[in-house]
This record gives sequence, structure tokens and C-alpha cells, in this order.
Amino acid sequence: MPMDFINQNILLVSIVIISGLGLLWPMFFRPVGTAVNPGEATLLINREDARVLDVRESSEFAGGHIPDAINIPGGKLLDRLHEIEKFKDKPLIVCCAAGMRSNKACRELKQKGFEKLYNLSGGVDAWNAASYPLHKGSKKK
Repeated sequence: MPMDFINQNILLVSIVIISGLGLLWPMFFRPVGTAVNPGEATLLINREDARVLDVRESSEFAGGHIPDAINIPGGKLLDRLHEIEKFKDKPLIVCCAAGMRSNKACRELKQKGFEKLYNLSGGVDAWNAASYPLHKGSKKK
């Protein structure tokens, strides 16, 4: 009997399952760090001397990055943590292309004792869409 109901109402059952998963998604993938938009990030940079950490690959970074950003690809973050240790007590804005890799980086940084973490919502794509400046080239910091 229950299988007959499922077979006859497969579309309805699928919608219920997908809706349930959509509600549970945030429980498993909670953002780490405070989400900020490009305007809020700019205020942090100007008022609180926040640093920007770009966790995209070097080739993506060279294609356009936030001015004065430090580039450490996400896969190398723990190996190169010593490069940003001096910013442990300062606000650190972490960004990637669209915001997914930066959340993972924020999680890793939080575990290493970084407390003032900010995740740029929408990443460099949102920064660019807001018509904020991007620098080209592979600037080393």
C-alpha cells in the first residue's frame, strides 16, 4: 500500500524530499566567520585596517584581485599559515571567486585561532559586480 502511494505520487514525494533537504542544508554547511558584502568589507578595510586574504588559485588571482589582497590558495593555506600569523588579531576578510572556498578557509583559520574572520559574500565576483576596483597581475605580499 505505501509503495503504491509513492509510485502514484512520485512528483509530490520528490518535492517533499527536496524541500526537507533544503531545510537541512544550512545545518550542515554553516558559514564560518561573519558574512560581509563588498560595501561592508570596504568599511572594515578603511576603518579597522582589515586585511584581505584571497584563497583562489594564483592564475585566478592574477586575472583580477582586490587591491592589497594576500594570495594563498586554499589548498596551501595550512602550509603557508606563517605568512598571515601576524594578522591573527586583526580583522581578516577571506574571499574567493564566489564564496564557497572562502568558507572552508574560514573554518580552517578559526581552528588555528583566528577570531576576527569575515567571509566576503559572493566573493570577488560580487566585488566586481559592485564596480569596485580590481588589480591585475600577481602581486606578492
